[in-house]
Amino acid sequence: MSISANRQISYAEAISEALVQGMEADADVFLFGLGVNDCKGIFGTTLEAARRFNTSRIFDVPASENALTGIAIGAALNGKHPVLVHARHDFMFLALDQMINNAAKWKYTYAGKTAVGLTIRAIIGKGWGQGPTHSQNLQSILAHFPGLTVAVPSNAYDIKGITLEALNQQKPVVIIEHRSLYDLKMAVPVDAYRIGFGRARVSRQGRDVTIVATSSMVPEALRAAYILSEFGIELEVIDPVTIQPFDEETVLHSVQKTGRLIYADGDWLNCSFASEVAARMADRAFHELKAPIKRIGWPEAPAPVSKPLEEAFHPTHKNIICAALEILDKRQINIPDVEIKDTFVGPY
Repeated sequence: MSISANRQISYAEAISEALVQGMEADADVFLFGLGVNDCKGIFGTTLEAARRFNTSRIFDVPASENALTGIAIGAALNGKHPVLVHARHDFMFLALDQMINNAAKWKYTYAGKTAVGLTIRAIIGKGWGQGPTHSQNLQSILAHFPGLTVAVPSNAYDIKGITLEALNQQKPVVIIEHRSLYDLKMAVPVDAYRIGFGRARVSRQGRDVTIVATSSMVPEALRAAYILSEFGIELEVIDPVTIQPFDEETVLHSVQKTGRLIYADGDWLNCSFASEVAARMADRAFHELKAPIKRIGWPEAPAPVSKPLEEAFHPTHKNIICAALEILDKRQINIPDVEIKDTFVGPY
């Protein structure tokens, strides 16, 4: 598959392209959720689908999250493939009963005779002071339950491939999209392609510290790696792409090479996926570790409404740099506060 470096599209445009190509390829795919066919089209991700397909395949719905998820499960069991959009990830709390007790367990309950082919888009992230009930991340909760696939793609290339893979699977898949990623561009093929679940991406090679980062923290990790490389410190940045299934072997191989691990997450750390990865590496790579594992995440408090406080609440590349210097016992190095242009390492 060739990729033209001249064709750069955004994360949001890649989602839009994947949805249109998936709906063109399969007449059983339909899209619904709050605001999917309004003038903004979920940050522009559903505008083209709304233009191309009539209201029988893309339509707005009332705020009834648990009922809508139940309807989606019923449609999937009758041969359709629904794409349910939650413009605010937090509202999925209301749908967890259907997702966990029905969608995730259906294949097991009925001995694999039937399955639920369902794709759920969940949008998270900071913005303009979202507040405590509009800023939460359910990834650790969702990854806890067998039967659910949980994807956290960080770039335009991966979000298109993961979305098309989800649309071709007879299983429930939750794709968590971070608002801050929507405008970020990179080279993406025009043709449809799929990215398999459970394959981590080594976004940058390094020798000194392994940085595992998810979603919006991947660009922050790459920024940190770029800055530290100017001081002779090389971070290896690993993007899991999916956290359920999780590619443990790629992380293990990296930790065995570097002897150090930092997990940078956009979530609270208590009972987090960061804790899960730290536990697995402590279990399997204990004798190769040269320093204690570091975890970076949110403060132990609900997200603030104030825009300045929100900025302080979310970790950035600066937190990763500090953790890397500490884990390397190089805190004496003074890293200047520099503005850098975003440069993303292509995943191909």
